[in-house]
Formats: sequence, structure tokens, C-alpha cells
Amino acid sequence: MRRWLVIVGLFLLGCARQYDVVVVGGGAGGTAAAIEAARDGASVLVVESTPWLGGMLTSAGVSAIDGNYRLRGGLFGEFTDSLAAHYGGYEALKSGWVSNILFNPRVGAEVLRNMADKAGVELRMETSLRHAQRRPGVWSLTLSDGTRIKARILIDGTELGDVAEAVEAEELKDRVTAQDLTYVAIVKEYDHPVMPVKPEGYNPELYRHCCDTWDKAMMLSYGRLPDGHLMLNWPQGGNDFFAEYLDMAADEREEAYRQAKLRTLGYIYYLQTELDCTHLGIADDVYPTEDGLPFFPYFREARRIAGRDTMTVAAALKPYDFDLYTRAVAVGDYPVDHHHNQNPRREELSQLWYGKIPSFSVPLGVVIPIETEDFLVADKAMSSSWEMNGGTRLQPVVMGVGQAAGALAALAVKTGRHPHEVPASEVQAILLDHGCYLLPFLDLKPSDPGFRELQEAGVRGEVKGVGRTVGWANETWVKLPE
Repeated sequence: MRRWLVIVGLFLLGCARQYDVVVVGGGAGGTAAAIEAARDGASVLVVESTPWLGGMLTSAGVSAIDGNYRLRGGLFGEFTDSLAAHYGGYEALKSGWVSNILFNPRVGAEVLRNMADKAGVELRMETSLRHAQRRPGVWSLTLSDGTRIKARILIDGTELGDVAEAVEAEELKDRVTAQDLTYVAIVKEYDHPVMPVKPEGYNPELYRHCCDTWDKAMMLSYGRLPDGHLMLNWPQGGNDFFAEYLDMAADEREEAYRQAKLRTLGYIYYLQTELDCTHLGIADDVYPTEDGLPFFPYFREARRIAGRDTMTVAAALKPYDFDLYTRAVAVGDYPVDHHHNQNPRREELSQLWYGKIPSFSVPLGVVIPIETEDFLVADKAMSSSWEMNGGTRLQPVVMGVGQAAGALAALAVKTGRHPHEVPASEVQAILLDHGCYLLPFLDLKPSDPGFRELQEAGVRGEVKGVGRTVGWANETWVKLPE
């Protein structure tokens, strides 16, 4: 009997649908990886547990892009161009003061779905990974609906690095604590008073200082979206929430998320009852969820793999003291930004270094684990130090790193190599073909003559940029402007 079960199992495995690339998790990076790999000729499947693509950009409600406003290249640039076209231009996206690019999460999800469909990406939504096992030359995967599939290359595009954990990819051991997470809410002003609902465990003292730095009008306009909706993602006396969620069992994690949701509902109740926002309520036209809130919280960090390259603050500060820039595949210009206000250890953590850095590049090796073969990461699980994660976790960087992972996966499949055998220069060539920045030089844009040549000379070390901080923004120029 056992022999027959083995034979039947092998038969079913042999009949499993095979893909060149399977991306588990349709987060911001996972979606970019899938689109890029498909455009490069690979057969691609995305397995995503929610109904939407986009992760933190859409499913978690953080529809205010942080940084890279002058570094709009590759898929990130296509995405923001589509948003601008939808709303009538880039000026229309400057609707709130926290970002120059804001949008309704539903619109962002539709844009990404259209991009994936046009690229030929196959999707299995509201599905998750149950089991993964690597056999010689192939990954054998079982999905939550019982479907069995095969993949030449497996990519983790989840928010928390769940696939990396499942396949036992080695992690970096430098985490001090988890950053605060946030259960974002998209709310709107109704034309009638909204009946406030007092949430379980409500404590008004948690929100008493939400207007200490800015007044109510400034606080609410922080995340105003182009359609008038408001994104509530307020760190000071608002809805940030601390939990060591990365170290929790599944049931503990779900309870932490429930408590984070209650923190946000309490914030809304406070606004309604203490700050006279009587017409404010959770938007009923954004999320198809029972309570109108996003599908999951905004996570500011994940389990981070030990990669063949590790991005660090030191490498951002002094890139030419390292060789990581020669393997550059993505750029960022956001500060090292950590959220720890809700952590009981916040005074201790305030002593850590969160200084200013110039704009920076991220090397290809951050997506390649040091040991696990034919497996890549495409989101916040990249190999970045705990401190530097405060700069690499932002949406434009994650999309750029994800696009590079997709290009690498397609190249590995096409040429019959393992990802670590593919030279960074081959991936860089594809990314330049698609208008990506490798280095954050502001001298030339992708549409300018000479852009490609400048980028290529930069990664060869023939020209070098000078980084500087100007206000909240970070810059790098080959030739500093007068």
C-alpha cells in the first residue's frame, strides 16, 4: 500500500504545473520581481494571500511614497507615471504634506494588476504557500488549496520574509528589536455625522499628545489623498504600535495585529469624540474588508537574510570605501528612519545612530542568500543591516530591488545557471535597458542622452559621485551644481 502511495505521489508531482519563476507574496518587491521576470521571457506565477498586489503600497494602506521623487526609473517610474496619468499629473499627487506622491490604495492596486496582466504574469490570489521543498534543479511547492506546482527559481515577495523562514535561509543576527508597526486606516469626511464606536480597551491617554507638534489640521492633511480621503499613519500619539512580531508564533502574531487594529480604531474614536471630527469615518469605498481597514498592518521590517552582499550604513555613508557600488541595482534617497516611539526601550534605542546619509545604491547580492540555492528575496527580507533597514525598507527601494531580483531570476533560467553564477553586470545591462537607476546620480535622467553611459562608467568606478544632505532630502551628483 505504501509503495502505491509513493507511486501516486510521484505521479502527481510529475503532473504539477511547472514555472520558470514562482513569486510567493505579491508585495511591492514581489510584484516588481514578477513583472520584470515575465517581461524578460520567463513563465511567472505569483501566489498572494490577499486579493490585491502591492503589499505595503496597497494592501497595507501606505499609499504615500517615501522618497526617490527625482529618481523615478524602471518599474517604480512606470507605476508613478500611471498614478500621475490617472489623477491628472504629478502636481495632483502632492495632496498631502508627507509625500510628493500620494494615491488611493485601490487605484494603486489596479495599476499594478494592469502592469502584471500586460506582462503575462499568472496570479493565484487569496492563496498561500503551505510547503516548499527543493529537489535537484527544481522547487516543489504545495499551495494552501492543495495545488502542487514546480519552480526553477523561487522568490520570496512576502512582507515578513515568510518563505525565507520556511526554506530555512540563514538570517542576519543583528536585529536589536522590531520597529513599530502600524495598522493604517483610510478615512473620509462623510456628509453626515458618523456614529463613533468605542473599541475594546480604549484609552484616550494614548492619543492625548497627537497634536503636540502640529495642530489638528496639519495632522489630518499629512496623508490627504488626491481624492480627498485621508491616510491615518501617524507616529506621534497616533496609531503606531509595538510588538516583537517577528519572534511570535502564528497565534500570538494574530493577537498582536488585533491589538494594533484596536489602537487604530481608538485613534479614530479619539478624533471623533475629542477633536470634534464628527463626520470622519473609515472609508467605505476602498477596502473590501468587513471593517473597511487594510488587509494587514504596515510592517517596517522583516526577517532579513544573510546575503552575498549586505547593505550597511557605512556603505551608504562612504560607498567608495567598499565595492558594493560596482554591483549596484537599485537606489534610494530616504534617511535612515526608524519608528520606536511605542517601544518600552525607546530611551535606550534613542542612543543608536540614526544620522544623515547621502542617497545610496543597493547591490545585487542582497537578494541572494549565501547558501540556499535557486532562491531569491524581493522585499524587506533583503540582506540589509538592522540600522540600514531604516533606509532600504521604503517603497521605491523595495520595488527597485524586486525588479533586480526578477531580472536575475529570468537570466538564471534563460542561461541555465544558478543566480549566484550570474554576473551583476548582466543584470545591470537589463535594468539599464528598462530605464533603471543603478547609481543615484542626479546629473542625468533615464530619458537624457548619455544616461546609460554615465551609469555604466559609475559602476566601473570611472566616475564617482559626491553625496550630500539637503534638508530632508539626500543627493548624489557627479558634478555638484553651483
